[in-house]
Amino acid sequence: MKIYNDLPQIEPSTPLLDSLGDLSLIKNFSTEELIKLSDEIREFLLYSTNISGGHFGAGLGVVELTVALHYVFNTPEDKIVWDVGHQAYPHKILTGRKEKMLSMRQKDGLHPFPSRDESNFDAFGVGHSSTSIGAALGMSVANPENRHISVIGDGAITAGMAYEAMAHAGSIDKDLLVILNDNNMSISNNTGGIANYLAKIWSSKWYIQVRESGKSVLRMIPSAKRFAKQTETSIKGFLSPGALFEELGFHYIGPMDGHNLKDLVRTLKNINNLSGPIFLHLVTKKGKGFIPAEKDPITFHALSNSKPPSNENKGPKYQEVFGEWLCEKAESGDDDLVAITPAMSEGSGMTEFAERFPDQFYDVAIAEQHSMTFAAGLACEGKKPILAIYSTFLQRAYDQLIHDVAIQNLDVLLAIDRAGFVGEDGATHAGMFDLTYLRCVPNLTIMAPSNENECWQMLNFGYSHKGPVAIRYPRGNAPGENINKVGDEIELGKANVLRRKDSSGIAILSFGSLFNISKEVASELDTTLIDMRFVKPLDKELLIELSETHKLFVTVEENVIAGGAGSGVNEFINANNLNISVLNFGISDEFPVVGSPDDQKEASKLTKKELLAKINKKLESL
Repeated sequence: MKIYNDLPQIEPSTPLLDSLGDLSLIKNFSTEELIKLSDEIREFLLYSTNISGGHFGAGLGVVELTVALHYVFNTPEDKIVWDVGHQAYPHKILTGRKEKMLSMRQKDGLHPFPSRDESNFDAFGVGHSSTSIGAALGMSVANPENRHISVIGDGAITAGMAYEAMAHAGSIDKDLLVILNDNNMSISNNTGGIANYLAKIWSSKWYIQVRESGKSVLRMIPSAKRFAKQTETSIKGFLSPGALFEELGFHYIGPMDGHNLKDLVRTLKNINNLSGPIFLHLVTKKGKGFIPAEKDPITFHALSNSKPPSNENKGPKYQEVFGEWLCEKAESGDDDLVAITPAMSEGSGMTEFAERFPDQFYDVAIAEQHSMTFAAGLACEGKKPILAIYSTFLQRAYDQLIHDVAIQNLDVLLAIDRAGFVGEDGATHAGMFDLTYLRCVPNLTIMAPSNENECWQMLNFGYSHKGPVAIRYPRGNAPGENINKVGDEIELGKANVLRRKDSSGIAILSFGSLFNISKEVASELDTTLIDMRFVKPLDKELLIELSETHKLFVTVEENVIAGGAGSGVNEFINANNLNISVLNFGISDEFPVVGSPDDQKEASKLTKKELLAKINKKLESL
C-alpha cells in the first residue's frame, strides 16, 4: 500500500482503473493487480476530493474492501448497500464515475451519496445512518437469487433501527451479509494475526460443516445442544465480540484486518458459498494511506471545496454563536444546564463546551430518538436540557418530541442546526421540513433568528421559557451583527418592526434566514418590513393591525411552503376573516438539487429577482 503525506496536485495515472470499462473484467485481475488497483483508487480519491470537497476519511478506509466486494460478487446484480454513504467514494470511482468525481457536490455534478438515479451500481439511496441492514434485508426477501450486502460503520450500527433489522434478519433466516466497518475500534481491540486466522477458519466450509453437523446430531439431545451452544458462544465471546450478533441469529466472522486485501478476498469467497445471515467484522483505519487523516480523523472527516466560497457572510457561524452561548451559560454556574448531541458535537459547535464542562455534556451517538427521550427524562427531574441537533436528523425523533416532550410540556430547548438549504450534501441533509412538522405540535414555541444577535437572545429566551422551545438556524455564517449579550430581551410572540410604509400597501413578513433577501426587496419596493422572529405563536396583534393598513402580506421563509410559517399566516387570516391577500415564498415542492445553497435558492426561485417579479405580478391583480 502506498502512503501519502500530501494531497496530490496533479491527476494521477490510473492504468488499471482505466482498463475497467466493463467492471466484470476485474475478475481477471491477480492479487497483485488488485493491490495496485487499490493504490490507484486511493491516490485518485485524494486528488479528486481535494478539488471537489466531500467526505474523505471514511472512503480512504474502505478502498480494499470496495475492491474485494466488486471482485468477489457479481455487481450490480449482487447489491451493495452503503450505510450513510460517506464511505462510498471508492465505489463510485470503481463503478465508472471516475471522470465525474471532480464535479462532486456541484450543480449538475456527481451526487455526494449513493443514488439510484445516478448508477445501477447504487442499490439504495442514502444519506442518513443505519438504514442499510433493513434495506438489504428487504432486497434479499424480494430477490433471493442474488447476494445482498450491507456495509455499515461502527457509528451507524449503534442506532436502534440497525438492531431491529438484524433481529428481523435472524428471525427469518434470509441470506444477508452485514459488514461492519469498524474504524474507531469501538467494539473490540481483538485485531492481529490470531483474529485474522480465526476469521478465515470461521468462514471456511470445514468449520461450517462441523458446526452444522454438530447441531443436527445434538438437536435430539436438548441438554447437550445447550452445552455445545454455550461452549461455542463462550469460546467465540472470549476471542471476539461476536456473541451478541450470534444471539441475533447471525454467523459472526471476525474481527479481521479490513486492509488486508488477500485475506479479504479469501474470506468473502468463503462467505459467498454460505447461506443465512452472516456478520463480517472488519477493523479499518479512517483516513488509511494519508498520514494527516490517520492522525486526525475528525479534521479530515470531510474536506471543503478548494475553491473559495463566494458571497460568504462576514459574521461568525451560527454554530459558533451557539457554542459560545452554551459556554457562557454554563460559566454562570447553572448546574442544571445539560447539553446533548447525537454524535454531532463538532458540527454543532459544542467541542469547547464538551472539554470544559464534561459533566454537563452527553454525546449519545447516532441515536436521535433516544436523545429526545433522554432530554425529557432530564427535564422531569429538574434539569434544563439543550438538545443540539441537525434539522434533517430531528425528523427521526419526531415521535419522541410529541410523545415524551410536548405532551408533558417539558422544559427542553431544541437548538436546530442546518435548517433550510445546506448545499452540497443534497436532499438527504436539507433541513426544509422542520417548520412544517413542528408547527402543528401543541405546547411548542418555535423561533427563527435573522442574525447572530437574535440567535443569542432567542437562546436566552428559550432557556428561561417554561415548556419546549425550538430555535432553528441555518448552516454557515451569520450576517455580521453585533451581539448584545446583556440586553434586547425578546418577548413571547412579538415580532420586530424594522420599517413601516403603510402607503406601499405591502408588508413583507420575514421568518429567519432569508431576511437579507427580504430586506433588499423591501428596500426596492419601499415597503413595510417585519422580522417575525416567532413562527409559533405568531404576533397576532401586529398581523391584525397591518391588515387594516396594507393590502398584501408577503411571507418569506427557508422551509417548504406547504405547512410552513406562511401557511400559519394564511390560517390566521382565514380564521379571523382578515381582508388581505397573501403571497407565500419558500422552498418549492421538490427536493433540492445538489449544489451550493445559492444554486438551491435559485432552483426554488428564492432570489431577489424572482420575489420582485411575483410581487409586482400579484399587485397587478389587486
